[in-house]
Amino acid sequence: MNDSKNFGILKAYAVPHPPIVLPEIGGGRESEIEATTIALKRVAREIAELAPDTIILSSPHAPLYRDAFFISFSEIDQGDMGHFGFPAVGETLNNDLELAELILEKADRKNIPMFADDRDNRLDHGSLVPLRFICSQYEEFKFLRLGLSGFSAEIHYGLGQIIAESVKILKRRAVFIGSGDLSHVLKYDGPYGFKPEGPKFDQAVTDILARAAFDELLTMPKSLTEPAAQCGLPSFQIMAGTFDGKNVAAELLSYEGTFGVGYAVLEFEPLDDNSQRKFLDLSADEQKETGSDSKPQNERNSETSNASSGTQNDKQKESAAVPEENPYVSLARYTIEEYITKGIRPDLFDDLPAEMTQKRAATFVSLHKNGRLRGCIGTLEPYQDSLAAEIQHNAISAATGDPRFSPVRANELQDLEISVDVLSPAEKINNISDLDPKRYGVIVSSGSRRGVLLPDLEGVDTAEEQVAIARQKAGIGADEKYQLKRFEVIRYE
Repeated sequence: MNDSKNFGILKAYAVPHPPIVLPEIGGGRESEIEATTIALKRVAREIAELAPDTIILSSPHAPLYRDAFFISFSEIDQGDMGHFGFPAVGETLNNDLELAELILEKADRKNIPMFADDRDNRLDHGSLVPLRFICSQYEEFKFLRLGLSGFSAEIHYGLGQIIAESVKILKRRAVFIGSGDLSHVLKYDGPYGFKPEGPKFDQAVTDILARAAFDELLTMPKSLTEPAAQCGLPSFQIMAGTFDGKNVAAELLSYEGTFGVGYAVLEFEPLDDNSQRKFLDLSADEQKETGSDSKPQNERNSETSNASSGTQNDKQKESAAVPEENPYVSLARYTIEEYITKGIRPDLFDDLPAEMTQKRAATFVSLHKNGRLRGCIGTLEPYQDSLAAEIQHNAISAATGDPRFSPVRANELQDLEISVDVLSPAEKINNISDLDPKRYGVIVSSGSRRGVLLPDLEGVDTAEEQVAIARQKAGIGADEKYQLKRFEVIRYE
């Protein structure tokens, strides 16, 4: 399929990543954003026709660092939608490590810090949602996943330049996917309410992208971009950099804000060279303004908190620098360790806060390993004599009784990330507009069936998505009547 005269970035796409657009998760509600669905299917068909060697994707939900760009350096990336109750909905992809290595080398020469991680290979939902559409049509490609950073628009654009240069040198036929949602404040009943900057941002950025006016993409004012509560702009800036010095044909395929979040799908195709469209000459002097130093890449990586490799001693040193856990998490961790290694439920610590020993509350205990869910069990009402006892009970259940997973093994204990959610009493609500997925958890019930979803989960951006997932977990059909309750959570992690 390769055409030796057609190496480089063949096409690029700006795409959203709402989990509800996947039929398995939407359960019929994906029809409410039908234009987005149609556009994503078109993107998948076009990519299949192009048959690229490599697909490069930037995601705002990949690991995010203030002072470096994440780049996956594992042999494979894999992930699923288990957070949404659908662990069977996932993908496993082989990574283009040769391309990743060249990008790292070129970025190092231009003093752009990158963190090559060979451990965090979990596909985030910002990657998985578009990949599900693509992989349904085409699978014969290698993959490369990037995260965003706290750097300026110019630095993101400069990384795009490096990606395009590296693709050309290695004679890859590549497609770039810039994953990102637009404003989250489009409607009063949306996940974050309404701000006038929301629709203004969406109108501005879709207009800029549809005209391929990438210079304007680099100068959007923070007075507009920050109140708009968007996550896609840096991803689009990297994508724009891959077309530096080129005329570009651009087309807006769809735009919807049905759930109060902006979803836009656009395609971009490079044309002939145009020196007037070199919007950035990324020199080493300009890089110094970012605060990055000129240390070799391997030295910078050793200073990153989540180093991509190292000895056990290195890991112990990293752990020593981590602040002491709060008593909620410490109790859960100690309980799990004692139960897994000795088969006992240990006594409570002597110095626990009074609120843990004298009060009762419902709790959830969640376990993650390498960023992936490893167990989660909780109660909606307190059943034990104290909050501390409730934490112990649910910690053991999360480690050994979650039917989705095998029991935690002793050799996994050091890798567990633990969070404890303490729930307020649930209150009935009459309307979905009374929900805010960042603030409230939800209980959806119909008869004896009940589905629960905690608040502030990655990828759950709207109340509609929150209710749909909880309803599906309970096996409640889209046309059935159901009742809603909400609760607040204090999270310790």
